Amino acid sequence: MSGLARNISVLLFTEECHESFFVDFDFFNGVCLKTAISKILGIGIIAGSMLVKVPQILKIQNAKSAEGISIPSVFLELFAISASMAYSYMSAFPFSAWGEGLFLALQTATIVALAFLYGGEKNTRGIRREQRERNPSQAGLFLIGYATFMYILLSGITSVEILRTFQAANVPVILLGKSLQAVSNYKRGSTGQLSAATLGLLFAGSLARIFTSIQETGDRTLVITYAAASFANGVIFLQILYYGRKKQVKIE
Repeated sequence: MSGLARNISVLLFTEECHESFFVDFDFFNGVCLKTAISKILGIGIIAGSMLVKVPQILKIQNAKSAEGISIPSVFLELFAISASMAYSYMSAFPFSAWGEGLFLALQTATIVALAFLYGGEKNTRGIRREQRERNPSQAGLFLIGYATFMYILLSGITSVEILRTFQAANVPVILLGKSLQAVSNYKRGSTGQLSAATLGLLFAGSLARIFTSIQETGDRTLVITYAAASFANGVIFLQILYYGRKKQVKIE
């Protein structure tokens, strides 16, 4: 095996697992097999996260409306993502265990900014109101505020103990945030501009993260957080499927 290939293998699988797989040809080493699966899943999740919310962003941008997007819900989601990313980074967990947080944070912040920019058509059980005027100043202020918040979290100003507290608070934050969105969907009888592709990928990714968190960090708080995220994302995803099907039947 070439030097470059060996270095990549060691980076992915650790020195011991490289020896087991490519020197001893023991491909059924239980510990190394779990490590390999976890690493591959982690890299796949990170790669997918680079574009996971792009369908949602494009849907808002093309419609020039954030109808159906609950800003409090997305705010809470952004806090949960940011706190988890900061906690993992400051705890020196491997990038493969949390890297998607970076891309999810950037994309979620973009969604919040677009929601401020375009506002949304409030549609409650078929009653449509006029679209709000665009508000670029609110969008700009939000982005400045969020950048400042992330600097405070990642620069060392915030202690790891405080970040751990934020991480522990993520479970109720995630459940509350998604509950706000679910209730909003129910009251409106529609999921508006919510993207089925985005929610489906988030649901699958959070499920996979339960396994990778167990393998790569052993942090019970992270595992519980991803379990809560899986449940919450699953509920919203099912709502999208349900209301989408209901709308299709109504059209037919």
